[in-house]
Amino acid sequence: MSVVARRSRVRVTGTVQGVGFRPYVYRLAGELGLGGYVLNDSHGVLLEVEGTAEAVERFLARLEPDAPPLAVLERVVTEELMPGGERAFTIRRSPSGETPDAPVTPDTATCEDCLRELFDPTDRRFRYPFINCTNCGPRFTIVRGVPYDRPLTTMASFTMCAACRGEYEDPTDRRFHAQPNACPSCGPSLPLLDAAVAAIRDGGIVAVKGIGGYHLACRADDERAASALRTRKHREDKPFALMAPSLTVAESLIVLDDPGRELITSPARPIVVAPRRPGATVAESVAPGAPELGVMLPYSPLHHLLLADVGATLVLTSGNVSDEPIAYRDDDALDRMRGIADLFLVHDRPIETRTDDSVVRAGPRPTVLRRSRGYVPSAIPLPGQGTPRPLLACGAELKNTFCLAKGKRAWVSHHIGDLENYETLRSFTDGIDHFARLFAVEPEVVAHDLHPEYLSTKYALEVDGVELVGVQHHHAHLAACLAEHGEPGPALGAIFDGTGYGLDGTVWGGELLVGDLRSFERVGSLLPVALPGGARAIKQPWRMACSWLTAACDGEPQLPPALAGRVDPRAWAQVHRLAVTGTAAPATTSMGRLFDGVAALAGIRAEINYEGQAAVELEAACDPHESGSYPIAVGGRPLVIDPRETIRAVAADVRAGAHAGVVARRFHRTIAGATVDACVALAAAHATDVVVLSGGVFQSRLLLESVSDALAATGLRVLVPDRLPVNDGGIAYGQAAVAASLLA
Repeated sequence: MSVVARRSRVRVTGTVQGVGFRPYVYRLAGELGLGGYVLNDSHGVLLEVEGTAEAVERFLARLEPDAPPLAVLERVVTEELMPGGERAFTIRRSPSGETPDAPVTPDTATCEDCLRELFDPTDRRFRYPFINCTNCGPRFTIVRGVPYDRPLTTMASFTMCAACRGEYEDPTDRRFHAQPNACPSCGPSLPLLDAAVAAIRDGGIVAVKGIGGYHLACRADDERAASALRTRKHREDKPFALMAPSLTVAESLIVLDDPGRELITSPARPIVVAPRRPGATVAESVAPGAPELGVMLPYSPLHHLLLADVGATLVLTSGNVSDEPIAYRDDDALDRMRGIADLFLVHDRPIETRTDDSVVRAGPRPTVLRRSRGYVPSAIPLPGQGTPRPLLACGAELKNTFCLAKGKRAWVSHHIGDLENYETLRSFTDGIDHFARLFAVEPEVVAHDLHPEYLSTKYALEVDGVELVGVQHHHAHLAACLAEHGEPGPALGAIFDGTGYGLDGTVWGGELLVGDLRSFERVGSLLPVALPGGARAIKQPWRMACSWLTAACDGEPQLPPALAGRVDPRAWAQVHRLAVTGTAAPATTSMGRLFDGVAALAGIRAEINYEGQAAVELEAACDPHESGSYPIAVGGRPLVIDPRETIRAVAADVRAGAHAGVVARRFHRTIAGATVDACVALAAAHATDVVVLSGGVFQSRLLLESVSDALAATGLRVLVPDRLPVNDGGIAYGQAAVAASLLA
């Protein structure tokens, strides 16, 4: 064995705080007989090891491969030093006063070791709702600053007892330097658990303070309770999320493949949306008429106790009135949900950042619908050299997230929601301030959407002393997907959604773009039609049915039979006149509005109660045995997808008494085929083999899989957002990528 002395300093960056990395380094150094130290600082982890050259080499070789499961090492830089004869290895105190630059870990589901202790009557943490260790527990939602140490979390006011302090200081213990470490003697408390269980069993609705905010809970198999919750929450139709006590129970509710099982049991514990299993025992009011259910597993010890004690699957929906942000401050929750909840289950550990549950649709191509708890605030790299100047991207109006970026790191925020009221706007501005402090980003550049009336745009325009970068909405979708996959472009993008402000001042939404991170060209679109009544047409899909019929037929179209009795004939005639004259009816190429119009023509949905409802129900209605399609025109320069013949055929089918499921399936197949034809033609014309599919319309599993599979079969490479939502939740990252590219 070599006896040559060697000392190495190692800088480790990435997600290495709050994941047991220092204890791991301590134990590895001890195993190899090395001296030195390890500490957290504002940049990550810094360590020095000294010993024989062979032992140091073995340490460096094992440092990354053997790291704790929650650690994500971005970079390991080694510097050689003069040996000093140090033989002991210590964990040093974190320095203070530095500029923070270290990633913060997402909240992580309770690990198996803690679960065993939670239900072990002989363990001192038996049934303790705040059990955690270095491998699990709250992180982002309790962090007030970095480095990630207890004084900079909401656990600062809880002083560890001697037993907990002993674990915290013992390098061989699983709770060594676990910052939220606590027990019933010294940690947060939760009164009324038994009363909450009894209330839920008896059909009551309970507001439950969780990790990132309040939920409203009731039995999922109790129709009276679920119906009452829907009424009190003013949530007419949108499905509720469910929390099942185990994977076995979850699979009795939804159909999961292996990737779906991995998703639902992952440390992030998202809500997984999957096909409803026939015979699933949930109340009708949980998800009226929906073919899919959103199910998650318990991710905190409190949830595990609640599910075990109630002995049933729970509805666990956001603690708010519809369209408001989730409540997370105790006084605010009591005020806002006093008329909804029968009982409040409140604990005394403060929540620093409200964070909704993440939502992912399972399938061959899992699709992120909402990126929040469990994933945020993990950084997503910016391509190339990143941004030379710190920047803020303000995102879109609906499903808003914001993004702060510095160097090669971009921090996309948790789900903020629709910026349509003061409460959500306050959540947006507070979130930006918190992220700016947490990651020491002082924006010099602010990127924003082009729509002048978006609250996110207005916020950007009011920031003093910064350079502004306007980014077109659909270009941001294209750029987000390219940047996430590390693709420089150019690529063809089929970007289909509901609304996006176009360069010509019209409402875009069915766009075919060729571009990269810096620029784009609009090479095709859906045929533009009138949006009669503007925003009212979004809430009333029958208006789009009238608009498309007006565009497709001569004269005033008759009120379709499927809408008879649901739409006033006088209102139908007025909307027709708006569509013809263009009065209060801006032009739109929105693919989302086309889906709305067909849903109304088929009699599926004349008016909606939540965003995207008509398209969701149109997909849900599809007859899986139907193999037909409708005629549609695709061609021209710029290319136009012209569905007027499709609309005439749909109307004829409906008049002939065709079932809505037949119409829905034929329509989906038609749009998928037209999209494929358009993409193949344009990719060839612009000499690219990369196609991006993005935008909220591609939340449709049927459309996404049909188009992506057919394009791949032609030899084209298909890119779909992976870590980010396909909807507007990914816009902020796309804005950041565009701005960074322009700055570079």
